[in-house]
Amino acid sequence: MTITTRTVAYPADALAMIGYLALPAGDERRPAVLIGPEGMGLSDVERRRADALAELGYVALAFDLHGGRYLDDPEEMLARCMPLLADPDRMRGIGRAALEVLRAEPRADLGRVAAIGYGTGGAVVLELGRAGVDLRAIGTVNALTTGRPGEAARIRCPVWAGVGSEDPIMPPAQREAFVAEMQDAGVDWRCVVYGGALHAFHHPPVDHATPPGVGYHPRHAQRAWRDIVDLLAECLPVTE
Repeated sequence: MTITTRTVAYPADALAMIGYLALPAGDERRPAVLIGPEGMGLSDVERRRADALAELGYVALAFDLHGGRYLDDPEEMLARCMPLLADPDRMRGIGRAALEVLRAEPRADLGRVAAIGYGTGGAVVLELGRAGVDLRAIGTVNALTTGRPGEAARIRCPVWAGVGSEDPIMPPAQREAFVAEMQDAGVDWRCVVYGGALHAFHHPPVDHATPPGVGYHPRHAQRAWRDIVDLLAECLPVTE
């Protein structure tokens, strides 16, 4: 038996979003994972990650950021993402709408849900944690965003964060602020720094322009994926 996949349409942020759902073989309920994309938006990279998680036994939903669009123009992407990143309530709205879609899937075990995300999508899943959403784990890559004062204390699950040591978009000062926020809030947190890696080091090369400071690091990309899979295996085992 193989996985099954389909697109799902849903409203969020005044847009018609189009997510990607991947289901494992079988018909029993399984733990579920929300997947947030980089600022460019949902692409085959996230769809493949959803497929990979479904093959491991998870119900996986890769959510949309831009109403079915992939923003390959860096200026357009930044013009959309920067105001979004400055507005926790908008990010939470996008995350909650996707979470509702995932929770509506009959195969999803509603008591065992995790969220992972990359870049802007990682910031969205962190805001779900700060909003007090019941998650078993949060995993992010190059998304060391900090929230409104005190709200990290609402995070109820372990948080894993990965970042490249040479990431100019998430520099050491940002890393330290994120770590301080998590530590002060009493969160069970981990931060892995991947030596020599730039921003979006996990994302395979693209055939369009990217913002400065972005670069693929295949070895660390594989390591970061294994780290996320290990986080899910620890906090969200397929058999419980």
